Amino acid sequence: MNKVILMGRLTAAPELRQTQSGISSCRFTIAINRKFADKQTGERQADFINCTAWRQTAEFVNRYFKKGSMICVEGQLRTGSYQDKNHPDVTHYTTDVMVDNVEFTGSKAESGTNSDYGNNNYNNSYSAPQNNYSSAPPQSSAPNNDNMSYGSINDYEEILSDGDVPF
Repeated sequence: MNKVILMGRLTAAPELRQTQSGISSCRFTIAINRKFADKQTGERQADFINCTAWRQTAEFVNRYFKKGSMICVEGQLRTGSYQDKNHPDVTHYTTDVMVDNVEFTGSKAESGTNSDYGNNNYNNSYSAPQNNYSSAPPQSSAPNNDNMSYGSINDYEEILSDGDVPF
């Protein structure tokens, strides 16, 4: 199982971009304070975690969060590597969070907006609770379920008796 839940503050304004096919993606970094302070200086150290959100979640983060906003993200860890352009024999390793869900953790006043978060259009196709938005990055090998049809209520037969049910 690969699941990560993080809560921290955005270090900068989220960066919203779109792919050539029009899919939104948003990159941002979260600063998360470590539990204990440094014994010598008394200062708390922080970890800086890179995150990427896709589709409605990306648009939601870009719209409602800004530098310094408290945020809670749920997602999956992804690791990667790349060769240094200036030194071909040097490999850099990366660890990012692919964000599935985002939640508010600060107050409305802290977020800097007077909008009613529950009345947005980002949650109209999901049955997730308010302030919980789901999306996933595009994958070429995964089937596209955007136009999936579940049929209508008329496709099902009404059961008039449950006398044959064993419980």
